[in-house]
Amino acid sequence: GFQHNDWGTEFPSRQELDAITSNHPIYLTGKSLHLAWTNTLALKKVGITRSTQDPENGVVLKDVSGEPTGIFLENAMFLVESKLPTPPAQVIAKQIQEALPSLWRFGITSVHDFDYKPAWIALQELDISNRLKLRVVKNIPVALINYAASLGIRTGFGSDFLKIGGVKVFMDGALGAKTASMLDPYEGDPANKGILNMDSEAFLEYAIQAADSGLSMTGHAIGDKAVHEILDGYERLRDYEMAHGYPRLRHRIEHVQVIHPEDEKRLAKLDVIASMQPIHAISDMDAADRYWGKRVDLSYAWKAQLDAGAVLAFGSDSPVESPNPFWGLYAAVTRKKLDHPEMESWNENQAIGISDAIRAYTTGAAYAGNLEHSLGQIKPSFHADMIVLEKDPYRCDAESLRDTLPIATMIAGEWVFRTSGF
Repeated sequence: GFQHNDWGTEFPSRQELDAITSNHPIYLTGKSLHLAWTNTLALKKVGITRSTQDPENGVVLKDVSGEPTGIFLENAMFLVESKLPTPPAQVIAKQIQEALPSLWRFGITSVHDFDYKPAWIALQELDISNRLKLRVVKNIPVALINYAASLGIRTGFGSDFLKIGGVKVFMDGALGAKTASMLDPYEGDPANKGILNMDSEAFLEYAIQAADSGLSMTGHAIGDKAVHEILDGYERLRDYEMAHGYPRLRHRIEHVQVIHPEDEKRLAKLDVIASMQPIHAISDMDAADRYWGKRVDLSYAWKAQLDAGAVLAFGSDSPVESPNPFWGLYAAVTRKKLDHPEMESWNENQAIGISDAIRAYTTGAAYAGNLEHSLGQIKPSFHADMIVLEKDPYRCDAESLRDTLPIATMIAGEWVFRTSGF
C-alpha cells in the first residue's frame, strides 16, 4: 500500500495516476487500508461524480471545484471495492498455501485472522484436506453477527488448526488517513477529530448480541476517543455478563495506539486484552508527532498497559506491516526505526524488556485466542509448535533482533521449514 505521509502531508490526486495510464482503471489501497486512491477511469467505471454523496462514516474527497480527487476515506472505499471481482475460494486457498512458507521462515506457527467470508471458506477447505499447516483463530466481521448468532457459533469452536475467535468491529479509522477518532482535533487541523464509526451504545448492542451467543468481542480502536468509547462499552458489557451469569470472555482492543490518561488503567480494570503491534510505533512515529503532538506520551504505550496489569498480546497487523515478529521485538525493546538504529529511542519510557515482549508474542497471544493451555509455551501436552534460533534473543544485543530469523520451524511435530545448515 502507498504511504502518502512519506511524501508530505497532502493526499495524492487522480491526475498523478492518470499520468501513468488512462486505459486501465487503477485502485490502490493505502498502507493502513483505511484509504484508497484511484485514477479518473476508475471513477468513471463505478460512477463516482461530483454529485456522489459521502456514505456514513466515509468521505469522498473533492477538490475546491467539487470534483472527486480520487481519494476515498474509510467506508467510502466500498463504493469502489464493491465493484471489484472476488476470486473463488479455490484460488484463495491456493494463495494461502503458497504464502505459508513465507510465514514459516519468520517462525510464525499461529495467526489471528480478521478477513472475510471468502478467506473463511478457503481456510476450511485447507483444514479439511489437512493442508492448513498454520493454526488460525478466525474472527467474525460484525456485519455477519446475526448469521453467527442464529447458528449458535461460539468462541473457541473448531479444530486444532482452525478455531472461531470473536466478533470484530471497527470503532474508528487510522492515524495515517487522519481518520482515527480523537477527543481533541489533530494538530494543525482544528476542524478534524477523525471518524467515529460507532459510539459505546452502538458497540454495546453488538456486544450484547455476541455475549448471548457466547462470542467474545474484538474492537479496532486507534484514537483516544475510539478507545474511550469502546472501554465505556466494555464496562457495561461486563455488568451485563455478570447480571446474566455469563463467563467473562476474552475481549480485546486492537491497536490502542493512543489513550487518554484517564483511560490508561481501564483495560486492566475491565480485564480487556491490549492487542498491540509494536512495529506500528516505529513506522508511525513521525506522523504521530505531527498529528498528535504531546498526546504521543501515551501512544503505542505498551509499557503503561503492562504496568497497569493488562494482558499484552502482540502481533504485526499484516499486511499493513511486515509479519516478521523479530522486527516487532526490535520495535518493542528499542523504539527505533529499522533503518536508523543510531537514533534515540522514541518515547523510551514506553519501551519494554525482551522477556515481556516475547511473552506478549507467545503466551499473551495464546491467551487472547483462548489457547493458553495448548499454545505459547514448550510444555508437556502442548502442541509441538516451536522454532530454533542460532542466537539467544534473551542474551543477544537488542540491535541484532532486527536481523534474527529462525533456522527451523516446527508445527504439530513436523519440520515445515529448515535451512540448509540445520
